Amino acid sequence: MKKQTLVLNAVAALLAVLVSGCAAALVGVAAGAGAVAYKAGELISTESASIDKTWSATEKAFKELQLLGEAKEKDGLAARMEATGAGDKRIVVKLRNKGEKLTEVRIRIGVFGDEGYSRKILEKIKENL
Repeated sequence: MKKQTLVLNAVAALLAVLVSGCAAALVGVAAGAGAVAYKAGELISTESASIDKTWSATEKAFKELQLLGEAKEKDGLAARMEATGAGDKRIVVKLRNKGEKLTEVRIRIGVFGDEGYSRKILEKIKENL
């Protein structure tokens, strides 16, 4: 009887792992272009645009929002733009090339993040795409 219980528990555990793995895979597939998540103080979005186009849209958004740009760096795979906003909050936007016309955008405001402010910046970037 103990052996049967042990086998059933092992099968149940294996099924739980397989099912959770499938669910994670499905969530990963659903998190394509247009998906937005706020995690650990950082707003993360994937946009259907090249890194160059997203970079230009981010520069324009910074100007429109009157953010004081401090640092910029960019290559074909990644980019980073920093600015200072109201209340001397440090704003960092990171871009990462995820494909020919797919760019990951990460926005962090200050040390702990500010979801509302991050979403306003993202919306302005999207308007400029």
